[in-house]
Amino acid sequence: MFDTILVPVDGSECADVAVDYAADLARRYDATVYVATVIDVRFVSAAPQYDNLRSEANALVDSVANRLEASGVATTSVVRTSKPYQGVLMVAEEYGADLIVMGTHGRTGVDRYLLGSVTERVLRRSDVPVLTVRNHEEGGVSCPYDDVLVPTDGSEGAAAAYEPAIDLASTYDATLHSLSVIETNALGLETAPKGSDEGPDEAARTALETVETNASEASVTDVVTEITFGSPYEEILAYVREHDVDLVVMGTHGRSGIPRYLLGSVAEKLVRTAPVPLMTVRTPS
Repeated sequence: MFDTILVPVDGSECADVAVDYAADLARRYDATVYVATVIDVRFVSAAPQYDNLRSEANALVDSVANRLEASGVATTSVVRTSKPYQGVLMVAEEYGADLIVMGTHGRTGVDRYLLGSVTERVLRRSDVPVLTVRNHEEGGVSCPYDDVLVPTDGSEGAAAAYEPAIDLASTYDATLHSLSVIETNALGLETAPKGSDEGPDEAARTALETVETNASEASVTDVVTEITFGSPYEEILAYVREHDVDLVVMGTHGRSGIPRYLLGSVAEKLVRTAPVPLMTVRTPS
């Protein structure tokens, strides 16, 4: 499923952690990893300065590529000059990447929050799945994945994550968890799904049955499903912690809409705060 993996690097610790995750995936999927760095065009003001930046960029990607090659991973080094997020998306399209693996923040800092960062902008615009990882000391877990969670509300956006989640569970021989959260309002009353004739309970059961059916067709039999009530973001985060989930795979938007952008969505909140890697998957155009 993942034949071409793009991992942007900038010399930061978080990006270095992303390289390790990309390498593990590449070995399991026999994929090629494209190691890319983007020289920020806004910082290039003179030829000598650009030459120095280009030299540093080449040294960085070559160093990472050599490390991956030594571990048996096929790699290609790429250097581009652009705005960082645009350069990442440009390289992904140019080389037909079917997965981008990135740290949640890089040398620019942004502490533990993504707002305004390169990663968030890539997440908002990428047409291919994006796996975001944190520094290990921030709670990130090491591969392999033993427990994979795919949250669902039965929407088309949520369903986009089923195939990669199931494929990852199969590849890693992991338990596939599927959680459907029935959203409740401030009074604790169930909120009916938008655009559905089903009641909340029925919609949740139908969504989980669909995941189970798809998993069974892919010969994934170790499946755990659960329905909870409350805030989707809070319930998903609690489930991750209570069940020692190693990886969350989810659509970038669900019944609430937010068609192309993540801002304010459950997915974005989880990318910012989840203690484990999170793969976001957009609904196919």
